[in-house]
Amino acid sequence: MGKPTGFIEFLREAPSELEPLDRIHNWDEFHLPMPEERLRNQSARCMDCGTPFCHTGTLISGMASGCPINNLIPEWNDLVYRGLWQEALDRLHKTNNFPEFTGRVCPAPCEGSCVLGIHNPPVTIKNIEYSIIEKGWDEGWIEPELPEKRTGKRVAIVGSGPAGLSAAAQLNRAGHWVTVFERADRPGGLLMYGIPNMKLDKEKIVLRRLHLLEQEGVEFVCNTEIGRDLSAEALLQNYDAVVLCTGATKPRDLPIPGRELKGIHFAMEFLTHNTKAVLDRQDSPISAAGKDVVIIGGGDTGTDCVGTSIRHGCQSLVQLEIMPKPPHRRAADNPWPEWPKVYRMDYGQEEAAAKFGDDPRVYTTTATKFEGDENGQVTAVHTVQVAWQRNEKGQFIPQHLPGTEKVLPAQLVLLAMGFLGPEQPLLDALGLERDARSNVKAEYGKYATSLPQVFAAGDCRRGQSLVVWAINEGREAARECDRFLMGSTDLP
Repeated sequence: MGKPTGFIEFLREAPSELEPLDRIHNWDEFHLPMPEERLRNQSARCMDCGTPFCHTGTLISGMASGCPINNLIPEWNDLVYRGLWQEALDRLHKTNNFPEFTGRVCPAPCEGSCVLGIHNPPVTIKNIEYSIIEKGWDEGWIEPELPEKRTGKRVAIVGSGPAGLSAAAQLNRAGHWVTVFERADRPGGLLMYGIPNMKLDKEKIVLRRLHLLEQEGVEFVCNTEIGRDLSAEALLQNYDAVVLCTGATKPRDLPIPGRELKGIHFAMEFLTHNTKAVLDRQDSPISAAGKDVVIIGGGDTGTDCVGTSIRHGCQSLVQLEIMPKPPHRRAADNPWPEWPKVYRMDYGQEEAAAKFGDDPRVYTTTATKFEGDENGQVTAVHTVQVAWQRNEKGQFIPQHLPGTEKVLPAQLVLLAMGFLGPEQPLLDALGLERDARSNVKAEYGKYATSLPQVFAAGDCRRGQSLVVWAINEGREAARECDRFLMGSTDLP
C-alpha cells in the first residue's frame, strides 16, 4: 500500500496559510492549496500499519479516537499516492456525505490516533481529505445523484445542521421524499451560522452542497420553527417519520453579579449575528470594534469568538480558561491512541498573538463579577485564579486562590462555556423522554425515541459534540428510519 518507505523519506508538511496579520482584514478562508506532488508525498507517509487506528471511531476517556464515521483513510491515502483521485473520492464518499465540511472544521481525531504518530508527526489526513473533495468539485466529478425510484414515504427532518443534512442525504438516497425544516432564514444550522465564514465559507462551500441536495430532491423549508410556525401534531400527521436533529443549543450561563449588564452576550448569539451580517453585507449589531473584549471559555467556539473579534477590530482581547494549561507533550495519563491533550494554538489564538503579542488565553482563571457604568453597560470583569482540588466526594472542583484577583477592562463579554443540551419546548410538545442531561432519550445505534415514528440524532441526542459525530449519527439514524419505514434497509 502506498510507498513502503514513505514515512521514512518524507516529513510531515502542513498546508500553507495566509499570514495572520494579512488574513484578519476579511472573512475569506485563508488555507492555501498544496501542489499535487507534495500531497502525494504526504499520502505516501501512510505506513501500511498492521492495525490502522485512524478509522476506528471509538471513545477513549470520553473523547474520540479515530474517525467517528470510519473513513477508509488508508485506502484513499494509497489512491492519492498513486494519482487515482477519482477513485479516492469514491472511497471518501462511501463513509462521508460532506468531506468539504470535515476537511475544514474537524479537529481530526484520526490524526491523534495515527500509528505513525506514536514516534513521529502523524499523517496529514485532514488536509488530504480536504484536497480530495475539492479536486472532485473542481473536476466536475460531483454531480446530483437522484434515487432510481421513490418509495412514496415522506420524512420530516427538524434541523439542518450536519446531523440533519446527513440524514436527509441518506434518506433521499433510499428514495423517500425528505423535507428539512429550519427555523433560521437559511439552511445549514451550525454549519451556516455557528462557524465563522473564514473557517467555513458559506456561499462557496456550504451553499454548494445545499444546492446539490436540492437538485437530488431534498426540500428545505426555512423560517419555520416546529411548535410555533408548524405544530408538532401537524408534523406527525403529515409525515411517515420524523428525525429530530435540533442540536444542543441551550448555552451554559454564568450567573455572577452583574450578569444583567449590557454588552454581555452568549458566544453563539455573537457569531450568528456576525455571519448573518457578512452574508447580508451589513454591519453586525454586536460589534467588537474598538472595544476591550473578554471571552470566557475555550474550545472551538471561544476560538471563533477570538478570530471574529479581531476581524471587527477590537482594542484588546483576553480569553479566560478555567482549566490548566495543557502540556506541550502527551502526559503519562494521556497515551496514544487517545486524543492528545497538548498545548496548541488554533487560528484565532495565532491571530491574537500576531496582533497583540501573545496567546490571549489566561489559564486556571474564572470570572467572579461583572462591573458596569451608570448606563448599565459592562466596563470590567473581575477575575480570580483557581486551583483544582478534590472535594469530600472525590470530585475535582475549582477553588479560588486569595490574592490572585484582577480586574480586566471590558466593553464586550462573550460567554463561550459550552451548551447544556437541546432546547426543551419542542421536546415537551412531543412528550419525549429525556435522559439525565436533558437530551432526547434514544439508544445509540437505534435512535428511536419514546414516540413511535420519531427518531433523534446528533447533539440533541448525545449532547454537545463534534461535527463528525453529528454526521455519523445522522447517517445511522437514517438507516434505522429507513428500516422502520420499509421493514429492511440497504443504507450503511
